[in-house]
Amino acid sequence: MTGFGAAVCKEENILVSVELKTVNNRYFKLSLRLTEGYGALEQRIESFLRKVIERGTISAHIRIITARENSGYQINKKALKSYTEQVFTAVQELNEHHNFLIRTFIRIFSMPAIRISTLATLPGVIVMDNEHDEAASEKVWTLLEKTLREALDALQTMRKAEGDAMEKGLAANVESLRQLIDNIAELSPRVAPVYRQKLQERIEKVLKEQGLELNDADFTRELAVYADRCDISEELVRFQSHLEQFVSAMQSPESCGRKLDFLTQELFREVNTIGSKANDADITKHVVEIKTIIERIREMVQNVE
Repeated sequence: MTGFGAAVCKEENILVSVELKTVNNRYFKLSLRLTEGYGALEQRIESFLRKVIERGTISAHIRIITARENSGYQINKKALKSYTEQVFTAVQELNEHHNFLIRTFIRIFSMPAIRISTLATLPGVIVMDNEHDEAASEKVWTLLEKTLREALDALQTMRKAEGDAMEKGLAANVESLRQLIDNIAELSPRVAPVYRQKLQERIEKVLKEQGLELNDADFTRELAVYADRCDISEELVRFQSHLEQFVSAMQSPESCGRKLDFLTQELFREVNTIGSKANDADITKHVVEIKTIIERIREMVQNVE
């Protein structure tokens, strides 16, 4: 379900702001924008959000600001030394193993001093002060967790309002399905008798044209086969059972989105079988209406957590 929640918390020299947006998705998907230098917290953030939100695409924008006496960054001298040594080693190896022209080219174009600004762009050369400070990281996480919880509370309030409206819509659609399936249950007993009458009229017409008589045993056997083939009583019972389970799942305090999704598929499967077995125009009309409502329900339950 869609929603938005934001929160800002400040403690001592740390300020954390969190913005959360959710849109519909059958699965959990997180798009996270986090202040540089706090990548180690990404897994903890995702784990925290998963405990509250099971389905949906979440866009999380998290800013962490800390007040420092210095710039907050430092040069990783060990990494800088390693990069420099690798560059000069590579140049030396090329001088030793290539021909005179290549060695001349290398001496002319490759040996000038390496710029610090170039090396600074390499991974691991510039790091934040707290990147390897576990105590500082835990302090930031404590405040971030509090801010996330407040933002989630605001988000869930909006999502709950949408969920309440959706529940009313689903309940109305379920009631429509119940009325339509009851209508089909009332019509189903007439399918075999109507077929019997039509079949008898057709056979008698053909036999009369050929000057033959109807064999009652063959006619009864054909009618029995058709009656068995067009019997939809089991499908009606299962459809009504799925409806009851659907209502029960909606009233459950636990997450029910995936269960409702599955039950919707089963409802469609049963009504599809009813439509193919019951060769009756009025039943077919009800089946079309039921399929339309189920498709509407299917779209709605994609948004239910």
